[in-house]
Amino acid sequence: MPKTKVEEELKQGEALSIINLVDALVEDAYSARASDIHIDPEEKRLRVRLRIDGVLHESFIFPAEIHSEIISRIKVLSGLRTDEHQAAQDGRFRAIIKIAATAIPVDVRVSITPTYYGENAVLRLLTEKTEKFSLETSGFSNNDKKRISDAIKKPYGMILSTGPTGSGKTTLLYTLIKKINTPEVSIVTIEDPIEYSIAGINQIQINPHTDLTFARGLRSILRQDPNIIMVGEIRDNETAAISVNAALTGHLILSTLHTNDAATTLPRLLDMKVEPFLIASTVNIAIGQRLVRKICPDCKVKKQITEDEINSFTGIIPEKILAQIKNKNFYQGAGCEKCDKSGYYSRIGIFEVLKVDDDIRKAIVRKADVSEIREIAVKNGMTTIIEDGFKKALDGITTIEEVLRVIHD
Repeated sequence: MPKTKVEEELKQGEALSIINLVDALVEDAYSARASDIHIDPEEKRLRVRLRIDGVLHESFIFPAEIHSEIISRIKVLSGLRTDEHQAAQDGRFRAIIKIAATAIPVDVRVSITPTYYGENAVLRLLTEKTEKFSLETSGFSNNDKKRISDAIKKPYGMILSTGPTGSGKTTLLYTLIKKINTPEVSIVTIEDPIEYSIAGINQIQINPHTDLTFARGLRSILRQDPNIIMVGEIRDNETAAISVNAALTGHLILSTLHTNDAATTLPRLLDMKVEPFLIASTVNIAIGQRLVRKICPDCKVKKQITEDEINSFTGIIPEKILAQIKNKNFYQGAGCEKCDKSGYYSRIGIFEVLKVDDDIRKAIVRKADVSEIREIAVKNGMTTIIEDGFKKALDGITTIEEVLRVIHD
């Protein structure tokens, strides 16, 4: 990484300005394409890491002596209590990044938590670049795009996005919401937190202090004559039940669930005490997803997969895919200035889109297990996440190692 503004500020010594240092940190993170800044106190130092393309990089080391001042500055910017040091606090602020003659607004979401050596801070950068995500550039195959487009045209039912934390679920929901946002429909969201403001949509932030939970908020929303409702996450049985009933009574519901793949979504709703016939009647599609790093286009080179490497994949990936990758050319990034020697630049999604058809509905009603549901979905045309990942590796978009990293981590 070239000389940064943070490094320049640290050279000020006793004349160091904490205000300028925090501003420089946000600006350097933006320039490095970081999505998050992690500020972690240790016994003798303050460690700062940047999450770039989904991977944390140790970027700066600050003296431990300025720890409390940095946290205080972030609290002031976020409107948080500076005299509270033993409780978690969440806030946000807007930074203006000046590049050449352009002023770029960056919303920064802040989470501060007490730890053994003092309070840490995690800052998430929400930028216009992230907001420009679209269905066309997301990485969906033509078949999956059609399945999703058909599902969002329906006036009722559920569209569920699934995957672990950081797999792009909320971003996908925003993308779908923007696609169907017209003056003819009323769209209301309930989120924790609201990540982006979207014109023409009523967005509600949950607030446990006032007992505004997902479930209570959802009940309130249903009295406001909405057509489409986005629930940030289905976390509990009550929210699941209300969401399913809303979908059953003529609303289109978009939400997320924490499951490993699309097929597990349906049994997960069963675990939340939703009746099988209700799941079968309301869920339109379940989308499983991960984010993989893309090979840097400036240093992309061919790579031949050796026989030993192929043998090492046995038992990890399906035989059908193993047969496809033999004697095929793959690619990798050699490392250059653009990608900071990592070989990767930016990210793209790998997906599986499970359409709930008649065969899947019958399986749900008889409470079939995950493996049977997945088998039926694949038989009826679903491309699994690992297949989609390997197709992108074959197309030179990402690497096999990256696909395996995000699926098996």
